[in-house]
Amino acid sequence: MSATPASRTATKLPEKMSRVELRASISLAGVYALRMFGLFIILPVFTFFAKDLPGGDSYTLIGIALGAYGLTQAILQIPFGWLSDRIGRKPVVYLGLILFAVGSFVAASATDIYWVIFGRVIQGAGAISAAVMALAADLTREEHRTKAMAMIGVSIGAVFALSLISAPILNQWVGVPGIFAITGCLAILAMLVVYKVVPDPVISRFHSDTEVTTSRFGNVLRDPQLLRLNYGIFALHAVLMALWLVVPVSLRETGLAAAHHWQVYLPVMVGAVILMVPAIIYAEKKARMKPVFIAAVALLLLAQVLLAIFNTSFWGLVFALLVFFTAFNLLEATLPSLISKIAPVGAKGTAIGVYSSTQFLGAFVGSALGGYLFQHFGFYAMAIMCSGLLIIWLILATTMQAPAAVRSKMYQVGEMNSEQANALSRELAALPGVYEALVLANEQVAYLKVDLKGFDEEKVVQLLEGNR
Repeated sequence: MSATPASRTATKLPEKMSRVELRASISLAGVYALRMFGLFIILPVFTFFAKDLPGGDSYTLIGIALGAYGLTQAILQIPFGWLSDRIGRKPVVYLGLILFAVGSFVAASATDIYWVIFGRVIQGAGAISAAVMALAADLTREEHRTKAMAMIGVSIGAVFALSLISAPILNQWVGVPGIFAITGCLAILAMLVVYKVVPDPVISRFHSDTEVTTSRFGNVLRDPQLLRLNYGIFALHAVLMALWLVVPVSLRETGLAAAHHWQVYLPVMVGAVILMVPAIIYAEKKARMKPVFIAAVALLLLAQVLLAIFNTSFWGLVFALLVFFTAFNLLEATLPSLISKIAPVGAKGTAIGVYSSTQFLGAFVGSALGGYLFQHFGFYAMAIMCSGLLIIWLILATTMQAPAAVRSKMYQVGEMNSEQANALSRELAALPGVYEALVLANEQVAYLKVDLKGFDEEKVVQLLEGNR
């Protein structure tokens, strides 16, 4: 275990992750994926199940049950991250997974909609996201941390697609109570992965790039560009959750049995990924992030209109879902990238924490408010709500500043006091291609935002070596 982040210096940067880092990244991505799979998998089938429960005649309660996890997740995610700084990463991860398993089994044994809501609330209370990210940071060197976070991000996207495809099939075999029980078992499996596979960090320390600090809240909450992105992720997940209240039912009413809905979701998700990838490449390679971003929001709005128009047509629904998930996947991929580009280097973790909490809050509001509107005013009232959220987002996206074509870099530095750290920050900021630099003596890390076209990494390494 000598190859820990704390034992390295800013010498020649290694090209590959070590075995310990690779093992940590893959296993933590698996833990995160197992938990998110448990949250996503009921989305395409829950409405069918809830309608047969006492209290399930209320779409308001169905919506609350569907999104209840988002409320407790939004409330507890940041505090659980802080708790992991005090009592350790793994104990908090174990606690979160236990809560998630308990909530899953409560929902599995529910005899009415209220017990399902209670189970979903407990599921969301297992808010391990921040603790997992902090543990990944403890177990990876600065130069490889982005790769570890990317693995976790990819795992979330993969399990989302897998959950949509597998849910109708599992629902036919074991029903929604069985699916809840399976998710509880997956949480227990995830605990075994944490115990047996995830390495124990030799040193745990605070990481500004992955964790929330109270001193940075003001900077993040006052930044108009970050507020635009926070509203965007709120609206995106509010619309997504409202969609799951009606689309499965609409597909069934067109004549497609619920057990065969995967035959729609599979080609739609594959097609959406195929259409999304060229747009992401174009945005990054050509530094055209803003126009691609605006186009994706507009496409999402178009999808909402198409869903309203073709809600009784099978092929119309399929086409609308293809448009929706193409835009959704594109925005899910670009929003975190925009956060990284826009957030101050010392506040990236805080910006991501606020963004993530807002995302889960959007899931709760979208499903609860969508269910209320659908019950009392009908389908088109809910469609108007979703369209209104997206119109506001389109206006905010159009008026945002184009993000600079920058990327984040991290380097370990030696021990120094705050004055030396400030002086080194100024020297790094003066190097060609460096937009912003911050050296934090307490973390022994240099955070940089750089333009890769004009950036000379060797000069950074030489300067850091000279300050050892």
